[in-house]
Amino acid sequence: MNTLKKSLSDHRLTVGSWLQIDHPLIPEIIAPAGFEWLVVDMEHSSMGLNDVMGMVMSIEANGMTPLVRVGENDANLIKRVMDIGAHGVIVANIKSRKEAEAAVNAVKYPPVGTRGVGLYRAQKFGRGFEDYKRWLTDHSVVIAQIEHIEAVGNIDEILTTKGIDAFIIGPYDLSASLGKPGEFENPEVISALGTVLEAAKRNGIPAGYHSVSTCAGDAKKRIDEGYTFLAFGVDFMFFGDLACAEMANLMGGR
Repeated sequence: MNTLKKSLSDHRLTVGSWLQIDHPLIPEIIAPAGFEWLVVDMEHSSMGLNDVMGMVMSIEANGMTPLVRVGENDANLIKRVMDIGAHGVIVANIKSRKEAEAAVNAVKYPPVGTRGVGLYRAQKFGRGFEDYKRWLTDHSVVIAQIEHIEAVGNIDEILTTKGIDAFIIGPYDLSASLGKPGEFENPEVISALGTVLEAAKRNGIPAGYHSVSTCAGDAKKRIDEGYTFLAFGVDFMFFGDLACAEMANLMGGR
């Protein structure tokens, strides 16, 4: 079984990270940190499909599960991302059951979904089609990104959509939809997050959060709140924060 799929079905804490630098050495560099999965971000980066394929291959080669965050709920884009070998997708800005169903349909072959069937890297260029077909039904991952107050109002219908394995909060966009961008301690933002967490408990679906900063304390806070599908940091923040902190240490007092 896909390790991530099992972690989600068992409601076990699973920690990954976010990649926006389009170079296949990045997964190799951060692999020793011990992330279970990595998300290749197509929404807020310059990456195209060729870049993403190299990243997916590198993530797999380094023993982690490759996910791709797509910036739109587009069946053709999702199909192509899956065909290059992604193990699953995070679909941005899901607001309703209809949109959640569309995301699942775009990942799964008939009769479960409506994805077009073709042969490429994921199917081992035709040689592994039957194995891939079975794997896709049982082990591919579909994550709904909750990042708008409209989604909070429809949260039960989204989380009970068959085929949705988990959700992940997009904190910046969710707070922005309330007119409070980046104000994570604002009472309205906290209330919206509480509503979603309660729905996750009620419906028995893993709760995810992207703790964007590189501060472990911020991430631990989200774990304590009940999030079990945790994205910790972003590649460029890990590199930039460490460089700035250690340069300050080196030059401090000079």
